[in-house]
Amino acid sequence: DLNRHAIRPSRSLGLLYDHRNDKAKLAKLVILESKVFRDIVEMEKSSLVKRSRKLFTLSAFYNACADLIHGIASGNLVEDANLAREYWESVAKHFPSWGQVKEGRLAASEVREGFIHSHGITLQALGKAGNSLLTSKVKNWKKRLEGLESTDWSRSNAQLWEGRAMIAGKISKQNTSITLTANVIKKAYGLKLSEDAEKVEVAFNAKDA
Repeated sequence: DLNRHAIRPSRSLGLLYDHRNDKAKLAKLVILESKVFRDIVEMEKSSLVKRSRKLFTLSAFYNACADLIHGIASGNLVEDANLAREYWESVAKHFPSWGQVKEGRLAASEVREGFIHSHGITLQALGKAGNSLLTSKVKNWKKRLEGLESTDWSRSNAQLWEGRAMIAGKISKQNTSITLTANVIKKAYGLKLSEDAEKVEVAFNAKDA
């Protein structure tokens, strides 16, 4: 029907029915097997309406998973999906509101309006930081995730997020914003920034000097 009527589907819908893209298959498998994410990821639309009961879109989760396993994928879909799911579910434990949305005890719109951690930019930043964590070969990497709880994720925390994850109070989707947000998470994980990430951080701090 989409082809016949020349309708361009959303990116999420395209990924949902793309059976040749290994990264898309991995993201979908993680969601399907996850007790948390299968209920909070919108599978067909690439944007969320205010009344949506979901927190993330498939396209955002796809990007986050791709960044997470970049350079460390074994090529075995099940093994890679298990590793990704282990990371994401471990991360979710440090964001109780995600579970409250899943259980219907908290409105998704309320969480998205109040916090940075429930937007695609942060999901992708978590994927980038997770990749650094997993490739660092640190012992008991799950313990490092506790640093997420010491971060103030409120959108009202303009001192931290303005110019980094937000521009003029609105969530930014720029690649630089993803890197700057990932830098905050990497520091929360107790990781050193890569040379490229450090350059972005220095440039950001120079603007405020």
